Amino acid sequence: MKKIVAFDFDGTLTNRDTLLMFILDAKGLVAFTIGFLYRLPLIIMMKLRLYPNYRAKEKVFSYFFKGMPLDTFNTLCQRFADTHRHLLRPQAVETLKQAQADGAEVLIISASIDNWVQPFFPSVKVLGTQIEVKDGCLTGNFLTKNCYGQEKVNRILEVYPHRDEYHLTAYGDSNGDKELLAFADEAHFKPFRV
Repeated sequence: MKKIVAFDFDGTLTNRDTLLMFILDAKGLVAFTIGFLYRLPLIIMMKLRLYPNYRAKEKVFSYFFKGMPLDTFNTLCQRFADTHRHLLRPQAVETLKQAQADGAEVLIISASIDNWVQPFFPSVKVLGTQIEVKDGCLTGNFLTKNCYGQEKVNRILEVYPHRDEYHLTAYGDSNGDKELLAFADEAHFKPFRV
């Protein structure tokens, strides 16, 4: 039977969420601070559960990156991965490499944007939140649903629809991974925390 091993990215393979760190790295402290002060009411509404998380995330992303050429964005993503490898959990990376060595198909399934996750693990298939691009520039919108919760299961089933043909091992660390962990044959919750 085929073996698939799926890892969440933020908090599982890394030691923290990467969205804010990526924005800070890409835009600098002044622009980061101004942008978050501008979007503070939206963030407060999200924290109070008065505004959906995925919509707030998209609006924050749009504020910082709408209109940016895709090539520029991808260069920033590669730079972020090159300069932030210290965010990776060594035991998690070793587990991922061992799964590859054992012949499993390895996935990273994340609510983070594909473009900055993929450069951390170029040889691994990433199923993340995808961004919309028109005429070579970011529109600020997401092309797919935010890859969180049930959407993680949906995305796996899009790629691997015949559930009875594979054994799924999943690693996650948050509420956004609960459905994925429940869907797996073998689930590991917060396995790399020291």
